[in-house]
Amino acid sequence: MRITLLTVGKIKEKYLRDGIAEYAKRLSRYCRLEIVEVADEKTPDGASEAEELQIKAAEGDRLMKQIRDSDYVIALAIDGKMLDSVELSQKIESLGVQGHSSIVFVIGGSLGLSDAVLKRADYKLSFSRMTFPHQLMRMILLEQIYRAYRIMNGEPYHK
Repeated sequence: MRITLLTVGKIKEKYLRDGIAEYAKRLSRYCRLEIVEVADEKTPDGASEAEELQIKAAEGDRLMKQIRDSDYVIALAIDGKMLDSVELSQKIESLGVQGHSSIVFVIGGSLGLSDAVLKRADYKLSFSRMTFPHQLMRMILLEQIYRAYRIMNGEPYHK
């Protein structure tokens, strides 16, 4: 299976790049992982709602260009469904059984995802009702995907 993390912006902090690289290395024995970054838009301080919508739309256009028709798209969204680690593992496994060979997890920028991306999503996933920095979310998501594969394969992993 191919897993793609489709994200807005670059990771600037070394500790996050190191953590992401570690989970990418661990995942390489379970799936083909690709991390695709699209450029983010600068958000001016005190941006109006209209400006924020324009920014999300511009980032959304860039994201949509990276999504193929055959991709199963899981958008990270605060109003998505919350799963525990076992349920996420079952979700990924069932997608493979159903013949989906490409899953794309989409992480928006600091303002979230555009309506176009959310409409394209086959599934909306939430990690919490809390807001997390989108850069940190990459590492958290990769850790959970790694945990999901360990669960699928009946391998031990700390709880």
